[in-house]
Amino acid sequence: MPNAPHDAGTNPDERDAIHARWVAPRTRSTADPAYLEAWYDEQCGACRFWFPLAGDLGHDHGACANPASSHDRAVMFEHDGCNAFSSSGTWAVPEEM
Repeated sequence: MPNAPHDAGTNPDERDAIHARWVAPRTRSTADPAYLEAWYDEQCGACRFWFPLAGDLGHDHGACANPASSHDRAVMFEHDGCNAFSSSGTWAVPEEM
């Protein structure tokens, strides 16, 4: 029996597939030779407008709520970033459920 919709991401294989799909379109990849050193300090996970998802997916992905960002309302990989970054002063982590 397939997982119920509210169980999405609890199966490790399913979670890995979701992660792979969501990481693919990132705008800033640390593997890119053109990645700027300054961007290491401007990643989504440290932006005050980034909210981690609940559960295991929240360790890597969260919602952007920055109205100045082209990613507003999108689920973003924590190590991605944009020019509208606003530092929270800390790295966001998901709350335990």
